[in-house]
Amino acid sequence: MNDQRPAVVLVHGAFADASSWNGVVERLLERGLEVVAAANPLRSLTTDAAYIRDVIAGVGRPVLLVGHSYGGMVITEAAAQNDNVVGLVYVDAFAPDHGENAFQLSVKFPGSTLGDALKAYPVAGGNEFAIRQDVFQQQFCADVPDAQAAVMAATQRPVTEAALTEGLPAETPAWKSLPSWFVFSDGDRNIPVELHRYLAERAGAKGHKEIAGASHALSVSQPAAVTETILEALGS
Repeated sequence: MNDQRPAVVLVHGAFADASSWNGVVERLLERGLEVVAAANPLRSLTTDAAYIRDVIAGVGRPVLLVGHSYGGMVITEAAAQNDNVVGLVYVDAFAPDHGENAFQLSVKFPGSTLGDALKAYPVAGGNEFAIRQDVFQQQFCADVPDAQAAVMAATQRPVTEAALTEGLPAETPAWKSLPSWFVFSDGDRNIPVELHRYLAERAGAKGHKEIAGASHALSVSQPAAVTETILEALGS
C-alpha cells in the first residue's frame, strides 16, 4: 500500500450496515488503498461521532472521511477540529451546519417519503426507527435487484430517534474548513435531490456529481460512481 496516500474511512448511514460499501471497498483495494468500513453505532450523533473519531485515531495516519446518508452527519462532527482528516465525501448524505439535525434537513425541501415508510418501536433509552420491509426496496434501493434488496431489508441497521433529532454539536462544521465532494442521486426518496444540491453549494464543494435515476443506496447500486468521486478527492 502507498503510505503517501490517506486512508479511506467509510461511514454508513441509517438502515444500512458496513456491507453497503462492499462494491466501493473492492474497487479501492484494487488500487492499493487502505480502507476501513466502520460500523456506525446509530445511537446518537455525539456518541457515533466519538466512535468514528476513535476509528480515525486507530488508523494512525491521515484519512479521507466518506459518509452516506446520516453518516454525513457523523463525519461532519467527527472531522471538526480533527487534524487527522484531510477531506470529506458526502454520498447521498447530510452535510449539516451547527444545530441542524437529520429530520429537520430532510424536510427542508419537498420530496422525501421516508416518514411514511418508517416503523417505530421502543428500545432501551428511547425509540428506534426501521424501514418497513414491505416498502424497503421502493424507498431505499429501487435500483437494486429484488433478491439483494430483500437481504438489505432483513439486515438493515435501525437508528434511534435521538440520533436523527440531535443537532450538530460542532460550532463550526467540518465542511467549512475542509475540502468536500458530493455525489448524489436524483431518485433519492429519503433525501430530496434539491437538498443535495443545496448542501453541495452551501459547502462550496470542490466537486459534485448527480447520478440520474439512482436510488438512495448509491454505494450499493453505483459503486463505480462513488469510487470515482473518492478517487477525485484523493487526487486533489
